[in-house]
Amino acid sequence: MAAAATQPGTPAPSVIPPSPPGYPPYQGTAEPKKKRGLLIAAIALVVIMVLCVGGGVVAFLTLRNAETGEGAKEPAVAVDEFLTAVYKDRDATKAASRVCAASRDDEKITAKVAEVQKYASAYQNPRFRWTTPKVDNQTGDRATVSTRVTMTTSDEKVADQDLRFTVVQKTGWWVCEVA
Repeated sequence: MAAAATQPGTPAPSVIPPSPPGYPPYQGTAEPKKKRGLLIAAIALVVIMVLCVGGGVVAFLTLRNAETGEGAKEPAVAVDEFLTAVYKDRDATKAASRVCAASRDDEKITAKVAEVQKYASAYQNPRFRWTTPKVDNQTGDRATVSTRVTMTTSDEKVADQDLRFTVVQKTGWWVCEVA
């Protein structure tokens, strides 16, 4: 038998045909360019905000203890003005204006004035008076002042209370502690 003739250009039957041309590798999506300018601006903005807020907090904490206005000219005068505000005027705002900034607590001062008011309303026509405040000890910008507060009612009831004040000088004399 004669061998099968192959035509030119036809592959031999025993040869595997070549594979079709391949596809290029998958490129995916192109990576976006990094926006470093935006990142740096955001970080700078955050740092500036932290500094501003921090500076504001420091300023608040520093200035809240600043004395506003003028204190009394003498330690005894500061105590007398404080007692007048609490016992006669019963005005917490006026009393607070005689207290040093380090001890100024509006809630406590208001509570004390309310306590005096409540105490006074429990009796008939109460009158408060006190001995002239006496400077017991004065060293530089601190003084200790004492006095006796007396409440007298129209029905002849009397109550006394000895008080000792610590007074400090900054922009005048200010009451800082009552014991």
